[in-house]
Amino acid sequence: MRIPVSLLLALSAMTIVIGITPLAIRLAGRLGAIAKPGPRHVHQEPVPRLGGLAIAIAVLVTLWLAFLLPGPARLLPPNPLLGLTLAAIPILLLGVIDDMRGVSALAKLGVQVCAALVLVSFGYGVPLVTNPLGGEFTTAWLNVPFTVFWVVMVTNAINLIDGLDGLASGVVLIAAMTLWWVGRSHSDFYVMFLAAPLAGATFGFLRWNFPRARVFMGDTGSQFLGLALAAASLLENRKGTATVTLLFPLVALGLPIADSVLAFARRLFRNENVFRADSQHIHHRLLHLGLSPRGAVLLLWALSAALGLVAIALSGRPRAFGWTVLMVLAVVLFVAFECLEALDRKNRDR
Repeated sequence: MRIPVSLLLALSAMTIVIGITPLAIRLAGRLGAIAKPGPRHVHQEPVPRLGGLAIAIAVLVTLWLAFLLPGPARLLPPNPLLGLTLAAIPILLLGVIDDMRGVSALAKLGVQVCAALVLVSFGYGVPLVTNPLGGEFTTAWLNVPFTVFWVVMVTNAINLIDGLDGLASGVVLIAAMTLWWVGRSHSDFYVMFLAAPLAGATFGFLRWNFPRARVFMGDTGSQFLGLALAAASLLENRKGTATVTLLFPLVALGLPIADSVLAFARRLFRNENVFRADSQHIHHRLLHLGLSPRGAVLLLWALSAALGLVAIALSGRPRAFGWTVLMVLAVVLFVAFECLEALDRKNRDR
């Protein structure tokens, strides 16, 4: 029986990440990339970072081996993979430095913008934007700022939700599986090509990262995974057809994106530094309300899976219906987040 290519890619990435994560743990110890307990963290003992380096190596090695060895992947154009690889290099270097000794928010933003521009130069972008009322319009010169905004938003969304053992890994796993399915339904093999090892690597990393975690992915992992998801979703959008838009990844990543957007708005409204980390993200609030770290992770995984299923369902529906559902979901998430904040505030005032 012939094994599907996507399954081979996922299994390869999973095997590599399971095998080399112990090396990343030892490297983190040597470089001092250790997460120490603190008021914003739930772990009680020092935990090595740099697990994300193992994830990135597993994904990129799997993709390049599939591309270089005999097989159907060799029929794909090299530019998107080369662009993702070159964009990932500054992201990974920044992540390693950040996990070792910290990096300013502006430095992170600058590197993320540079990585996004690399993707643009290799053909990634938002050539068309779907009109909710019907039809599309070309973005023309707005393609670059739209693409940069999308990459920065998704990258930071994954980075901000990486606050509990296994949370970001599970959310990315679900989002990657969603993108793979949507790519499959649209016969977009490049999206499937990128999404499969992302799913396999994050699933394998949970072997080490599920509560209680023996290693964290760190900024190295969260920023790479955010970049890779943003790139895969831009590929899904590149055809500019009537049914292919950023709507589906927007729904699939609804939880981390909503959390990051509301965090930004909350800090801006309170006249606080929008780049300052706090303990008011959705996972923090669930812990404040009495959920265990594992319970909070499982609940947020379930919510992400539900949004992923909605995204898959929307991929076969008319465009106007999809935008209607997206707006309803946005309102529901906003109300849910506000209610959670009110409960958290009431609980702390007691």
